[in-house]
Amino acid sequence: MPLEDYRAKRDFARSPEPEGKRQAETSNFVVQEHDASHLHFDFRLALDGVLKSWAVPKGVPEEPKVRRLAVQVEDHPLEYATFEGSIPKGEYGGGTVKIWDDGEFSLKERTNDKIVVELRGRRLKGAYALVRFKGKEQSGKNWLIMKL
Repeated sequence: MPLEDYRAKRDFARSPEPEGKRQAETSNFVVQEHDASHLHFDFRLALDGVLKSWAVPKGVPEEPKVRRLAVQVEDHPLEYATFEGSIPKGEYGGGTVKIWDDGEFSLKERTNDKIVVELRGRRLKGAYALVRFKGKEQSGKNWLIMKL
């Protein structure tokens, strides 16, 4: 079921995060600055009726040829694309969430191990690729994100 992992980690009576009721196709993306146990950025693409999500510890690169680790996390609801607020301490992801950039994207290529998009955001513009790590890392959650 879509969003099962997302919902299992949250107590919506305590957290202002959206539960996720909408299942529509959209071509939006968002990058959220998330000051939780450590400051990181969440890169989210609207695909398959949810926001496919990656935590990017050092931020999404704005310059070509810079590669950054992007750890895939659970899918988030589409409504999360506009979420800003404070998740209470003690809750999963507790801390402040702010939108750093958002906009639309065009999907250029998608396989199990690679996603290429053209971003049209306020800050991020141009072609970006997410490429899954291969080799010893077996979880499949570690990717590289780079501006092409």
